[in-house]
Amino acid sequence: MCQAFLVAINEQPMTTASRVAEYFLVLQDEDAGDLISNLKLQKLLYYAQGLCIGTMGRRLFNEKIFAWTHGPVVPFIYHKYKVFGANAIPMPEDFDQSTIANGTKGFLKEVYRVFGQFSAWKLRNMTHNEPPYQKFQKTQGEITVQAMKAYFSQFKTGEKQ
Repeated sequence: MCQAFLVAINEQPMTTASRVAEYFLVLQDEDAGDLISNLKLQKLLYYAQGLCIGTMGRRLFNEKIFAWTHGPVVPFIYHKYKVFGANAIPMPEDFDQSTIANGTKGFLKEVYRVFGQFSAWKLRNMTHNEPPYQKFQKTQGEITVQAMKAYFSQFKTGEKQ
């Protein structure tokens, strides 16, 4: 990982998983065919939360992430978009980007640049090979802040341990 994740968002207010999800949907590039399904959205939320915790020592949003069969999931967001099945979720028409602080937007753009290039199933498989998910997959329990911090803090320096 690169130093770009160390965006100065510590002074920014915490946002919500819904706002982060909608912002990721705004970032998708329909012309390039880079569309976001619910599965992919869940993994983007996980990476954004994990990297924020690991590199900045704070949560991006308060909602909990659980280790479900196909990887990390924010249940509320899953249920909100499950009507789309495995299909692309359309961009929100009325999303107000000013509800997310500029520093947070920069951080989310970087997360999307790095992880948005991968397919939903590639992201699923990546999360399955990472300790935060592995620790809780059998119980399908909450992936704790401590577990994410322990794993994602290695990206603080830009070098994976």
